[in-house]
Amino acid sequence: MRRALPCGLAALGAPLSASAASVDGATLSAAWGIPFVGILLSIAVFPLVAGKFWHHHYGKVAALWAIAFLVPFAVAFGVGTAGGVLVHALLEEYVPFIVLLASLYTVAGGICVRGNLHGSARLNTGLIALGTALASIMGTTGAAMLLIRPLQRANDNRKHVVHVVVFFIFLVANAGGSLSPLGDPPLFLGFLNGVSFFWTTVHLALPMLFICIVLLALFYALDSYYWRRKEESRGAFADPTPDTQPLGIDGKINFVLLVAIVALVLMSGIWKPGVFFDVVGTHVALQNIVRDVALLGVLGASLALTPKRAREGNAFDWAPIVEVAKLFVAIFITIAPVITILRAGEAGAFAGIVLAVSDAQGKPVDLAYFWATGLLSSFLDNAPTYLVFFNLAGGDAHTLMTTDATTLAAISAGAVFMGANTYIGNAPNFMVKAIAESRGVRMPGFFGYLGWSCIVLLPLFAVMGWLFFLE
Repeated sequence: MRRALPCGLAALGAPLSASAASVDGATLSAAWGIPFVGILLSIAVFPLVAGKFWHHHYGKVAALWAIAFLVPFAVAFGVGTAGGVLVHALLEEYVPFIVLLASLYTVAGGICVRGNLHGSARLNTGLIALGTALASIMGTTGAAMLLIRPLQRANDNRKHVVHVVVFFIFLVANAGGSLSPLGDPPLFLGFLNGVSFFWTTVHLALPMLFICIVLLALFYALDSYYWRRKEESRGAFADPTPDTQPLGIDGKINFVLLVAIVALVLMSGIWKPGVFFDVVGTHVALQNIVRDVALLGVLGASLALTPKRAREGNAFDWAPIVEVAKLFVAIFITIAPVITILRAGEAGAFAGIVLAVSDAQGKPVDLAYFWATGLLSSFLDNAPTYLVFFNLAGGDAHTLMTTDATTLAAISAGAVFMGANTYIGNAPNFMVKAIAESRGVRMPGFFGYLGWSCIVLLPLFAVMGWLFFLE
């Protein structure tokens, strides 16, 4: 149905070559950003205040926000311009984004670590460190889904396990994904907008090592304290998953498929044949088409080649990726006018934001970008937040990677690292929480988790900002 949508618009006879770029951002009111804010607030608030309603109707809510933008925009600027925005959002950004995410999710979900470990402080720290290292290779979602269940089984006879899951979210579901576009959705959006594949590997390596080493050390100290307490063990007979099978891995073929995913993304960044296809006004590069089609092939191969017991062992289902797919259609559509206004700079309706992250000469203030991107990423989804500030800083990848490299590093670090501040900052956070609760862990609520991040993360971010982004 979605693939037929551009053709349906073309049938209206409107000039679809027009897009949001043909609209002067300085003439757009801030009210055009209401649908974008609406979808983000819906994602943040509905699961907390109307969880049952959201679970059954989030797709409809997302569609209503997209329509709330497209219909008035078509009335104001013409069906052709609105259609151009829609096609561009789908083909240029949404399809590559969701194809990569779905491929990583499917392949990682086919790797099942079976058997039972014993959750000592050393083992727990090692598993979390392994997940942190894997996150930049297989994505925060993939690494989190791969290791949260073995970690839970290793600690299911311990009394204090909440801190294990919280630090797992801090590190594996967030900070570990900072070194490549595969790691975290914000960085892949940067890659789609021209940031080279290994740019973040070079420029975020030191901030990543700082935050991860400190967090791992803090976790080891805290977990060692609990491990040494006499009442920590619930007793041998209380272990819900006794050692009934040897350690092993099912679905090993998916490691080969993970390598294929990395190779395909690298290929699309290196191979530039200069061939483009004009799809109702949106120029789609040949290398991106090859990458996305091949990624779908990898996804299909994973489904066909993975043993059934591997996905059953992981309790694999499509619900999380379906939710992301539905919500991000609306996000990518409604963010279009926001980006157009931001690109107008001080002449646009969001001039106040521009001034807040710029000095008197109009130059970007890296520390302000770090905190502004990070704090908004904490309460909104970090992927669209990254895109907003990427465009606020100019939106030109070449300039941001060279002249303004420290600014792009600040934006990237804020989006990736501070996505850990709340459950809603990054998609894997809620997924890890749900899996932990399904195994009987009484995870803290929204504000309880926020308390953990305020005590542990915010002081580290203050030091990080001083070390790396203070001019």
